[in-house]
Amino acid sequence: MSRILLGVSGGIAAYKALELVRLATAAGHAVRVVQTPASRRFVGAASFQALTGAPVLVSEFERDPARGAFPGQTPPAHAPIGHLQLVAGADVYVIAPASANTLAKLAAGLADNLLTSCALAAACPLVLAPAMNSRMYEHPATQANLRTLRERGATVVEPDSGRLASTGEQGIGRLAEPARLLAVCEELLARRRSLHGVRVLVSAGGTREPIDSVRFIGNSSSGRMGFALAHAARERGARVTLLAANVALATPAGVRRRDVASAAELAHACEQEFGDCDVLLMAAAVADFAPAAPANGKLKKSARERLRLELEPTPDILARLGARRRADQTLVGFAAEHGRDALEHARVKLADKRLDAIVVNDISRSDIGFDVDHNEVTIITAPPAPARAPGSAGDGGGANAAASRREGAPPLDRHVPRASKQRVAEAILDAVEGLRGSR
Repeated sequence: MSRILLGVSGGIAAYKALELVRLATAAGHAVRVVQTPASRRFVGAASFQALTGAPVLVSEFERDPARGAFPGQTPPAHAPIGHLQLVAGADVYVIAPASANTLAKLAAGLADNLLTSCALAAACPLVLAPAMNSRMYEHPATQANLRTLRERGATVVEPDSGRLASTGEQGIGRLAEPARLLAVCEELLARRRSLHGVRVLVSAGGTREPIDSVRFIGNSSSGRMGFALAHAARERGARVTLLAANVALATPAGVRRRDVASAAELAHACEQEFGDCDVLLMAAAVADFAPAAPANGKLKKSARERLRLELEPTPDILARLGARRRADQTLVGFAAEHGRDALEHARVKLADKRLDAIVVNDISRSDIGFDVDHNEVTIITAPPAPARAPGSAGDGGGANAAASRREGAPPLDRHVPRASKQRVAEAILDAVEGLRGSR
């Protein structure tokens, strides 16, 4: 049984939220409801409470008799902060109807009532179902707010077209039918469990290769893509280990973290962790070269002498891991490429490193890639391996199995348009699940 938190904002479509609750509880889900004050002008709390069997709240300062627990849950022994406890226990938070006013508040990050406070505190998937007059829905401000919310990872269920509340008016803006809303929620709930128990190893950030005790050769990677992948994998039920190379971001909840600095340290950590993983997501930006003889202490600056550094190549971590992979492992590499031949270069890496997929982004653009919140990528996947006949000999190891996936068919490309790194992470994990499911 999953736990659905339903937020109801003001609008004539609030009556449809009752049907959503009825369908959800009939399907075995536990439901709690929060309302805005305006929504109670259309549907009273008593109706929702009768269907859910749980208290309905409208204010952050209102006492919750259930202390944030959903039906079937044991309430905590203490009296928790209401909006934090509600979303902490929710598997999905759906706001239906979501009025134009509520969408504007959410896009601005406001938390002036219980519904918006819950949205700001929610770590679970957020589903928004707009409902309003067509002129309000099509207004540039509303459309801009929806784009902002999508980029932050919210799922928007587009409204239907047809008869509107105003007499004689037709157009887009009708709340999506409750059955469709429930189907979207259940799809997100299923996705959260789709990697249950799968062991995922993620590398993130950029390595630093020491010149002396204070200086280093590094890169611009912030680690945001890798951390988004770790968070998304954990949300899908995976057991996640995160190797963070010089990243100052907070560790996603439920993720085991190991910090590393240099390419050599990352290689050592990968060697230790790789054998126990089912999926490797190698998102870290690893330096290709490192100083051959870093100085002990700090090098002194001389006005008359030039500093000459001899660089040596760092280990190709991903190629080493690909050479000793198991047939049941899934390996995904990342390629920051520049120029028109980016995809062709990435396809060579896909084959040479014996990967299942490689994620390519164009570092020539300033609005995506390193140290920004958005990305736009192409996911190139190797075709699945042909099934072996029953009783045939083994594949001779993961390297041969990976090679067999590439024979006879070209790699498959999937373009992911510019979006938040969290949404890009979801697309990458969808591709991983497709690869695992094809075996």
